[in-house]
Amino acid sequence: MDDLVALVRDELGLAVTTSDAARSLDELPGWDSVHLLWLLTAVEKKTGRPVSLPDLLEAGSLEDVYSLVAA
Repeated sequence: MDDLVALVRDELGLAVTTSDAARSLDELPGWDSVHLLWLLTAVEKKTGRPVSLPDLLEAGSLEDVYSLVAA
């Protein structure tokens, strides 16, 4: 989870911490729908594995994104 939060901070420029992971993505400071696409690209680049866009669109929080990526 720490790596994902760091990725969001470093690649997307959003001031989030691990305590924000359970919050709804819409509640994250500065979040908008375009950030989800940037996150998809950043995660795929970092992990070298594809991530399902439809599944990612269902994610409601960074915890959900982490569960999807870690699976």
